[in-house]
Amino acid sequence: MKAFINIDYTYDFVAEDGALTCGKPGQEIENKIVSLTKEFIENGDLVVLAIDVHDLGDTYHPETKFYPPHNIRNTKGRDLYGELDNVFKEHKHKDHVLYFDKTRYSAFAGTDLEIKLRERGITEVHLAGVCTDICVLHTAVDAYNKGFNITVYKDAVASFNEAGHEWALGHFEHSLGAKVL
Repeated sequence: MKAFINIDYTYDFVAEDGALTCGKPGQEIENKIVSLTKEFIENGDLVVLAIDVHDLGDTYHPETKFYPPHNIRNTKGRDLYGELDNVFKEHKHKDHVLYFDKTRYSAFAGTDLEIKLRERGITEVHLAGVCTDICVLHTAVDAYNKGFNITVYKDAVASFNEAGHEWALGHFEHSLGAKVL
């Protein structure tokens, strides 16, 4: 059994005027992100949208010292980017489409994602989203450490750091045993 985990494909991370945007690289993967999401939904596979959330003025969050405020709760910045928002709205009522708030880089940290995967017999996770070398990477490392098989879609991940993006793609394959398609 497999699950598709779509990580942080939001306005703040992708739109030209997003608060912490990867800009054009993130925008260029939109069609692939949308087609993969639709494909997994139509196949009846579990689809998880793991979306970063922050509270305005939270000085205790560790990211506060690294990044400007982004993905603030109840703001446009947290909206799913582009056509993905429409796909989610169309399918959000389905049992196999889940939306998770996450407060750390990994979709597993502080969430019940692992429980949801295990109760459904999921052994394989397919990853897409942004940023390749931050949230996608940390999710992949946790998936590896939890014993899941991993697939990462090279044309459905992006970052604002090209060197980090390339490094992470190699790390997925050579250190985590992931399939990079």
